[in-house]
Amino acid sequence: MKKNELVKILEDKGIEKNEAKAEVELVLETVLGKTKEELLFIDEFNDEKISDIINKRIETKKPIQYILGFAPFMGENFIVDENVLIPRVDTEILVNETINAALNINKDKIKILDIGTGSGIIACIAAKRIKDKKEVEIIGIDNSTRALHIAIDNMKKLNLTRSVMFRKSDLFSNVSEKFDIIVSNPPYIPKKEYEKIQNEVKFEPYDALFVDDDKGIYYYDLIIKEAKNHLEENGLILFELMRGQFDFVDELFIKEGFKNIEAYLDVQGIKRVIKASI
Repeated sequence: MKKNELVKILEDKGIEKNEAKAEVELVLETVLGKTKEELLFIDEFNDEKISDIINKRIETKKPIQYILGFAPFMGENFIVDENVLIPRVDTEILVNETINAALNINKDKIKILDIGTGSGIIACIAAKRIKDKKEVEIIGIDNSTRALHIAIDNMKKLNLTRSVMFRKSDLFSNVSEKFDIIVSNPPYIPKKEYEKIQNEVKFEPYDALFVDDDKGIYYYDLIIKEAKNHLEENGLILFELMRGQFDFVDELFIKEGFKNIEAYLDVQGIKRVIKASI
C-alpha cells in the first residue's frame, strides 16, 4: 500500500489531512525504522504491523501516540500513555523561552521548578539544552503518581539523572526550595469546552486539561499567589496560555507585584507564552 493511500484511509474516517499525513509518517518511521527522507524512496509499504496500527487507530479513535507508546517532541521521543498529555508543538515556545531565560541569568547554576510536569518533556528538554552551557537543576512536580513514573522513565531514557528529579506535590505543598525560574503548562481549558473538543483529546487525562472556572485561569492564580515564596531575587515565571488568556493572567501578575511582563506569540499570532519577573 502506498503512503497516500494510508493517509486517505485516515482522512475518510474524519482525520484532517495534515494530521493524517503526520500520523502515517510517524507509523512508517516507527515500524520501518526509517527517516522521513528515507521514506521518500519507498513506494510500497506492505508490513502487516503498519496495517494493524492504522486499523487500531480507526477502530479505537485513540491517539496514535498512545497506540505507539511514544510521542516526538523537540527531537526526542518521549514515552507516553493515557496518564500524561501528548506533547504539542505550541509547548515548544514555552520550552525555548525557558531555556533562553535560564541561559541569560548571570549565575553558574540555575534552579528551575516545572509545575505539573506530566511526562517530563519541559524539564527534560530544558535540562538537555542547558546543561552543556551551565549547571542546571530542575525539579518536576506533579500530583499524579502514574504521570511521575512516566516522567522518571523519560528522564532515565535521556540520561538526565544528574540534572532532573521528580517529586510528588500538589502545587507547592511539597516544595520548600527557592528557584530562579518557575515554569508551568497548567490545566487551562474551561470544562464547559469539553463537548467541543476532538474525541482524541478525550483520551488524555481530564485533570491535566480542564478547570472549573470559565476563564481557565484557576491554576495561574494559585501559582502566582504562592510563587513569591519560591523565587529567588529577580526570579522568573513562564506559563503556556490558551487563546484569549493573556490579559487575565497579565492582570494576576500585576496584582501580585510582578514586573517585566512579556508575551511570546505562536505561528498564528496567539499570545502563547507569558513571562514575568518578581
